[in-house]
Amino acid sequence: MELLSIPSSLLTVGNATCMGLAVAVLFLLIFWVKNKKGHTYPPGPSPLPVVGNTFQLDFNNLPESLSQLSRQYGNVFSLQIFFEDSVVLNGYEAIKEGLVTKSEDTADRPSIPMFEHLGMNTGIAFTGYGQRWKEQRRFALQTLRNFGMGKKSMEEHIREEAAYMCSAFQANEGRPFDPFMVITNAVSNVICSIIFGDRFEYSDSSFQKMIYLLKELAELETKPITQFYKIFPWLMKVPGPHQKLFSIQSTYLDFLRAIIQKHRDTWDPAVRRDFIDTFFEEIEKNKDNPSSSFTEETLLIVMADLFVAGTDTTSNTLRWSLLMMLLHPHIQKKVHEEIDRVIVSDRLPSVEDQPNMPYTTAVIHEVQRFGNILPMALLHMTYRNTNIQGYDIPKGTTIIPNLTSVLKDKNIWKKPHQFYPEHFLDSEGKFVKNEAFIPFSAGRRICVGEQLARMDLFIFFTSLLQHFEFHIPDDQPYPRHDPVFTFNYSPHPFQVCCKER
Repeated sequence: MELLSIPSSLLTVGNATCMGLAVAVLFLLIFWVKNKKGHTYPPGPSPLPVVGNTFQLDFNNLPESLSQLSRQYGNVFSLQIFFEDSVVLNGYEAIKEGLVTKSEDTADRPSIPMFEHLGMNTGIAFTGYGQRWKEQRRFALQTLRNFGMGKKSMEEHIREEAAYMCSAFQANEGRPFDPFMVITNAVSNVICSIIFGDRFEYSDSSFQKMIYLLKELAELETKPITQFYKIFPWLMKVPGPHQKLFSIQSTYLDFLRAIIQKHRDTWDPAVRRDFIDTFFEEIEKNKDNPSSSFTEETLLIVMADLFVAGTDTTSNTLRWSLLMMLLHPHIQKKVHEEIDRVIVSDRLPSVEDQPNMPYTTAVIHEVQRFGNILPMALLHMTYRNTNIQGYDIPKGTTIIPNLTSVLKDKNIWKKPHQFYPEHFLDSEGKFVKNEAFIPFSAGRRICVGEQLARMDLFIFFTSLLQHFEFHIPDDQPYPRHDPVFTFNYSPHPFQVCCKER
């Protein structure tokens, strides 16, 4: 009897199918084991293979997505974004424990391939927790102080810049205009005076181009494709529209390189003009130390970090403050009345006026709370195994501090989703600061320029309100009060009319 024969082609197909099924089963088994973290790990939505919880998040408004998930999973919950384990901290107690009480445990930074691609992980903002970061942060903080941060000398410079800004507003002669560029230029000039030893005229087209490029860069960095770089880093080298992000970043770094070179060409070791000169001194001191972090490439990235940090958040806050004055003219009137009582009309405001201006101070704080400029701060990562709110979190886990959950917490703020300066006033009208007010984040990674930002905000805001009355242009639509989410929360573009007082 002749045995039935099976064609070899069918055997090949069968083997391939079996092999494919085996690989799939093995992959799912690895995925299951990887995600079986035990009952002490924070709860969270079940991730899908490969993509994790990525498609359960709205990247157009990520902070709101996180807040919604916290209502289901609690103040400490887990996510998986592709293959990256993350834990989200919500509410003041969880964030305080994570960033302050356990500050060193969570002081690291997660890997961000698109920044590493350009070497942006060697400065202060995105550098991992270690000797390099400690050395550069300590140097930056000390140098900023040496050049006046928190001192009378810096206050005088800010007041001078505030006068330039008011003149630029006045030049519009009551016509409608978008205050974005003037405010951004004025704020940026303060940090530029420390880093570069110079300021940029408001008519400087090259500087204006740089500001608009950085604005576009922030928008591109939050596009969903940036998440794919973590699992497909080769995408960053493939031609396509996504390369625009890297082109803008390179243009920005070239702008800073030109400033460094100009300083190098004119550097005199006997004269310390600014941050760059001070950094040159450290490079010279450490030129025989191969492990030193003081190099010109590090200087470039530190400058990039300080320039953006010293420009973006404060200018955004000031734009929010003008928008709130447009939308709440009765509050603007109260600020005007307090300024008139405390400040003589022929002089600019001073930091010494602030203790006598509780309402204006409350308004500035409420702008920061309501505007919620950095809703998730910058991402942290656990430096070692830790425990937060009773949950075990392994080393290398990304930590997302959802500051929105604190600044808009209905259990802390009487009217969390309204602009209400009384959040910072007691029954007698005296200023009170709530410990849950953390717009600059907290812990070891707290904003290095917090003192400078506070001085900027008070002097710039009070100077504008001293000189002008702001109103919505007659032919313009009512401004939107909801934010635009990119890397931060910023107002939608709006126009303003200012009338001299």
